[in-house]
Amino acid sequence: MKFMKIGTKPDTFYTEEATRTVISDIPSDLTIRINNVCFLLHKIPLVPKCGLLQRLCSDADDSDIVTIDLHDVPGGEDAFELCAKFCYGITINLGAHNFVPAFCAAKFLRMTESIEKGNFVLKLEAFFNSCILEGWKDSIVALQTTINLPEWSENLGIIRRCIDSIVEKILTPTSKVSWSYTYTRPGYIKKQHQSVPKDWWTEDVSDLDIDLFRCIITAVRSTYIPPPQLIGEALHVYACRWLPDTTKSRPLHSSGSQTEESREKSRRILESIVSMIPSDRGSVSIGFLLKLLSIANYLGASPVTKTELIRKAGLQFEEATLNDMLFPSQLPTDQHFYDIDLVAAVLESYLVLWRRQSPLPTENSHMARSIRKIGKLIDSYLQVVARDVNMPISKLVSLAEALPDVAREDHDGLYKAINIYLKEHPDVSKADKKRMCRMLDCQKLSPEVRAHAVKNERLPLRTVVQVLFFDQESGSRSTTHKPESITRARQAPIEAEAKEECDKKVQHEGTKSSSRVTETSEREIQKRMEAKMVRGDSEKGKERKGETNSTAKMMEPKQVFQRRSSR
Repeated sequence: MKFMKIGTKPDTFYTEEATRTVISDIPSDLTIRINNVCFLLHKIPLVPKCGLLQRLCSDADDSDIVTIDLHDVPGGEDAFELCAKFCYGITINLGAHNFVPAFCAAKFLRMTESIEKGNFVLKLEAFFNSCILEGWKDSIVALQTTINLPEWSENLGIIRRCIDSIVEKILTPTSKVSWSYTYTRPGYIKKQHQSVPKDWWTEDVSDLDIDLFRCIITAVRSTYIPPPQLIGEALHVYACRWLPDTTKSRPLHSSGSQTEESREKSRRILESIVSMIPSDRGSVSIGFLLKLLSIANYLGASPVTKTELIRKAGLQFEEATLNDMLFPSQLPTDQHFYDIDLVAAVLESYLVLWRRQSPLPTENSHMARSIRKIGKLIDSYLQVVARDVNMPISKLVSLAEALPDVAREDHDGLYKAINIYLKEHPDVSKADKKRMCRMLDCQKLSPEVRAHAVKNERLPLRTVVQVLFFDQESGSRSTTHKPESITRARQAPIEAEAKEECDKKVQHEGTKSSSRVTETSEREIQKRMEAKMVRGDSEKGKERKGETNSTAKMMEPKQVFQRRSSR
């Protein structure tokens, strides 16, 4: 940062309540009132340097005490005091932080060369051109101060010249960047031998007001075609600087930590950032898009903004990781922690695009690989949110069923999610258990998972029966090369008959009681199946002595039923 010192006299201004006076043996003959502050000054030396005061005092005699109201002076009483001290020759220090109000006030008072040689405006312009515009951070600080005097700054060309200076430095090749800049990213150590990163300018520019920041980004994009990822990184840095973080914990809506005014400012920043995201795919990460969507839900952003974020996130959803999706719910009415609705909305957007691009994907096509990747991602997400004790089963089932069948090569992940939910929610109703387990395809379960499911007491009996039958049928097919394969082949019709009768009984009971199987019907089904299996075993058990082991294996379902019944 550069500074300019003007004047040599010591500071003789003092303030008493709302009055500012210069210590002098000469009584004050000029009173300047600005807002609630009263300046007791002297016509000499102020009037000779200020064209405005010359005009306002032209009708007064030299001996008269003149009172002037200057409530509309830009920069207020502080900026006027700088101009007054310059007239008295009192030392003042000027920098990027106070240049804009001093320059605007000097222009207002007409402290130009036409009034007196070497006047204040000339010195300020020289400092602006040689120091502020030549410096990197000086230009940014000066530009930021223009938000307090936007009209004056615009009319005097301060904003335009600061923006041009900043953009010129941003477009400078990194090998020629020699000025100081702020860069605090993890893993980066600023050393002489380390090359300057391409996004070196993003942190310093993020200090600007959103409208000024937009002007910088617009100017950069219109001057040349920067990499979309570079613009995306600037937007990411700005969002982290100004928008609330909704990833760490659930915000407390009733705490009043954010006033409605600050929420409105954050909404304006969010909507501006979303509108500036380049249309190029990958210009920003999917994690950043999901984070913006979570913030939009928290701030109550417009539906247009949310829809645009969901659309952009859907285009890149296959690039997401599990951590990218774990956001707390932003609705005060939700008792559950995770924002599962956010993930469901983005998944729906992705599926619309997926169905449009590949209605019948081939096994090895990009869209087929993409949907399978999404399937694994959603199942992993379901396993996490299933641990939420307040997560409604309807939301979990809705998200799980949203995936098409081709998305899951196996149902192991879905089974794990269901098992976790049943473990964390021991009071879930029997109907809800059946509702969840209807999603499972037993043929898509691995042998290890089927073995676990058979012994899982949390599962409904119907699900265990289905797993057990398929497990035994799979075992029969895989052991056809063994001597006992003949016995298994003969027993297969018995199993099929028992299974068919079981299914008919379940359907019959479901029709009578609106898809609800009573305890009595389940016991009847169990007895019928046991009888079928026992009868089949006794008829075929005498054929060969070596078939004893096969018969024992076929008795496993009975043992499982006995264990479940005894409990």
